[in-house]
Amino acid sequence: MKRLILSFIFLFLMIKSNAQNKQLPYYEIPEASNEYTAGSVMSRMVDGLGFRYYWATEGLTEKDLQFRPNAEVRTTEETIDHILNLSQVVVNATLNVESGTFDFSKMPFADKRKKTLENLKAASDILKKSDDISQFKIVFKRGESTSEFPFWNAINGPIADAIWHAGQIASFRRSSGNPFPKGVSVFTGKVKR
Repeated sequence: MKRLILSFIFLFLMIKSNAQNKQLPYYEIPEASNEYTAGSVMSRMVDGLGFRYYWATEGLTEKDLQFRPNAEVRTTEETIDHILNLSQVVVNATLNVESGTFDFSKMPFADKRKKTLENLKAASDILKKSDDISQFKIVFKRGESTSEFPFWNAINGPIADAIWHAGQIASFRRSSGNPFPKGVSVFTGKVKR
């Protein structure tokens, strides 16, 4: 009887967790725009990053988060912190807000993951509606010093860097014994049911 009750509790928690995950952005890539504009292309690029990040980080264990291939490399969780910082720079650029120094290291993993996905979705939504992405600037504020860069730098900077690191997480999780979930197509942005 005790086993049966524990089984029901476990099943309930798994169903609840799965339902919560489907509420996060990028379980699947949103429908593509009908028009190719600078904004819609950039939006799709961010959506691709969001989808890859969603599935690279889905179901990570504490063992996965602490994994590092050697002592000179970031752990998976430190890489997740870095991607969160990059996502903050991208969303701040689309909101025309300065980016300073962020420290998300004290946040629980689930909150970091959620914030990263929400940042990417917010940036994508803004970009999708934009006719002129040159209005967006990356502005770094460090103490009294301010540096400004055109949105071009978001493409080869934080967006490309975050895509790179999402791939690292997928590789790290495979190395720690928890491979990328089956049935996820990064080509179509869909999950096989």
